[in-house]
Amino acid sequence: MDKVTRLASENGLVLFSKSSCCLCYAVKILFQEIGVTPTVHELDQDAEGREMERALMRLGCSAPVPAVFIGGKLVGSTNEVMSLHLSGGLIPLLRPYHSMC
Repeated sequence: MDKVTRLASENGLVLFSKSSCCLCYAVKILFQEIGVTPTVHELDQDAEGREMERALMRLGCSAPVPAVFIGGKLVGSTNEVMSLHLSGGLIPLLRPYHSMC
């Protein structure tokens, strides 16, 4: 869990993903359209990926990926991120980490 929390707090916007996950892709496209670039950690390409998945579940992720952290805090998975965006709450959270928001 230490690696996940460390990686999540190293950058303003962090996405834990799997390269073959369609929901992860959708979240990446959302951020691209907003004009922000998350730091992406592809768990299926990391030797410690399975351990990191378990750590994400222990942190409260309903599914291990996608897992979005903003300012070191867990926002959630696809449903939480999309709901936050549709309600107008995502962009204000991202403003401190990107000037285009």
